[in-house]
Amino acid sequence: MLEKYGVLAYDIAADGEPRFLLITSRETKRWVIPRGNAVPGLPPHQSAAQEAYEEAGLTGLVDPEEIGTYRFDKRRKGGTTEEAIVHVFPLRTTIQSGQWPEREERDTRWFTREEAAAAVDEPGLKALIRDFTPPAEAAARVPVAALSAPPPLGKRPGFFRLFKAIMPKEDSFFDLFARHAETVVGGADAMSAMFSGEAGIEESCRRIAEFEQQADTITRDVLHAVRRSFITPFDRSAITGLISSMDDTIDEMHQTAKAISRYEVSAFEPQMHEMAALSAQAARLVVEAVPLLRSVGKNGGRLDRITENIVHLEGAADDLHEDGLKALFKAHGESRPMAFFVGREIYSHLERVLDGFEDVANEIQGVVIDHA
Repeated sequence: MLEKYGVLAYDIAADGEPRFLLITSRETKRWVIPRGNAVPGLPPHQSAAQEAYEEAGLTGLVDPEEIGTYRFDKRRKGGTTEEAIVHVFPLRTTIQSGQWPEREERDTRWFTREEAAAAVDEPGLKALIRDFTPPAEAAARVPVAALSAPPPLGKRPGFFRLFKAIMPKEDSFFDLFARHAETVVGGADAMSAMFSGEAGIEESCRRIAEFEQQADTITRDVLHAVRRSFITPFDRSAITGLISSMDDTIDEMHQTAKAISRYEVSAFEPQMHEMAALSAQAARLVVEAVPLLRSVGKNGGRLDRITENIVHLEGAADDLHEDGLKALFKAHGESRPMAFFVGREIYSHLERVLDGFEDVANEIQGVVIDHA
């Protein structure tokens, strides 16, 4: 039996009910969910999330726990069929990209629960849709943005490759970038858990401060390495620009935590929670991008997609920031002005966190352009 991995992609409508995105199959044009084979090196939920991007352009927050399975008959060339089982993971959609690998091959459409259950053929999938309940605080789950792996860019001239191969260079930069990116993820996860209520405020603020201190130490190590290294993997200004922009993101997380402690904030607006969750998602995109910088020419296309997704996340955060400020002013602007001012400061820090991730994306894109 074939094993497949798919996502039940959803978002929450204005009435609080989930709606679902379905896609058409390539040959029969039936309504199905994004699904595909396991991706080597990825856990099942990430394999499913990658299919969501390749087949529907979706980026979102995928839950690592499957909600169930269903079976279908996989049609083979020549008219034969083979039974397949699909492991399904819920993915709360944050972005649908304007471009994705299979856009010209499939249609996509959003459905209500009843419409989606009626549109699909498989009884098991119908039942999963009808019975689906969004995971509690889904945005606090491990966020994954699925990215396709496009073919390598064109090869460089042979002399350049030979010169690059024989010249010594300092590879420790990549290890330092990776360590720093992990501290950024740690800080973003702690911040997201705090805003979602999964972790206490005092403990979360302490953890964010610890990650920020670790990040500062790594940043200093990078700057020292730049000064003492004769050959660097790419331009020195690009190295310092990248590590500085990464450090700015966790510095701003620390500023967010300090504001919360200073004003003794004990409850958060929904938009704040969503912005914090987007920060955690952007942090993981940075973690995914950093090792790809070892071979920029080979991984240029994938780095393009990662940076595009980070920019999309920043745009989504801008919308949440605007909506949150409006709601905050409507609730407290006249009756509790201090509550409004405090909330506005927290929103501003969260916005700057996402702005910092956009700066990281721009720095990475600059490296890609320089080495294209």
